[in-house]
Amino acid sequence: MKLMKREFGRRCVLTLAMVTGVLTFSFQANAQQDESTTQTTVTTETTTSSKSKSDRDMSPARARAGIKGGMNVSNFTSGENLNDKNARFGFHAGVFGQLFVNEGFAIQPEINYSTKGNKVTYEYGIIDAETKFNLGYIDVPVLAVFKLGDAVEIHAGPYWSYLLSANIDTDGDLGDGFKELSRKNFDNWDYGLVGGIGFNLGNVQLGARYNYGLNDIANSDGAKRILGNSKNSVGQVYVAFNLAGHNQ
Repeated sequence: MKLMKREFGRRCVLTLAMVTGVLTFSFQANAQQDESTTQTTVTTETTTSSKSKSDRDMSPARARAGIKGGMNVSNFTSGENLNDKNARFGFHAGVFGQLFVNEGFAIQPEINYSTKGNKVTYEYGIIDAETKFNLGYIDVPVLAVFKLGDAVEIHAGPYWSYLLSANIDTDGDLGDGFKELSRKNFDNWDYGLVGGIGFNLGNVQLGARYNYGLNDIANSDGAKRILGNSKNSVGQVYVAFNLAGHNQ
């Protein structure tokens, strides 16, 4: 009888040991699996988050807004009595923003101060003289922006301008002079078409445009005798800084 009890006890101990070993192995396996799953989940979430952030940063659908400025090369077109027309060098500066933005298109209004005009050289025998017509405008172009990926944009649209100032600057053998002109000699408003291209380098854009005026700038009879049906013509190169806080 004692022998049977000892055998029964030994078997119970062995069975308990086996059950304990199986439970221990199972817990360890589950713990390792949970740890592996957690690491995989964290890695996947991190990768997805990084990818999403990268996609957001590089998305061409991001709007741009900021400041811009550059050089103007202006002239008058269709002048009847300007027998020697030369470009006048000036500048423009202002702000811009983009609306209704998607991956391939945006609307970009701007407000810029822009110098325009013409430089005319006269020769009277051995006497030379140079006269600059200096006009200062507030330009408001409203441009359609066609995005060719992240790097290139095509700009096209109309512009409207309001004349702020007008003067004549004379330099030559007969002496130098500067004269303010009455704005009544010129139409207060100008309008026309704009076309250009911009190259995005991160938050900086380098570009070039041409502004073709459609309105006669002369208003008074005296101005019309000198300028005829002249219109503004302006080429521009510029640099624009995106201040919207992200890359294109």
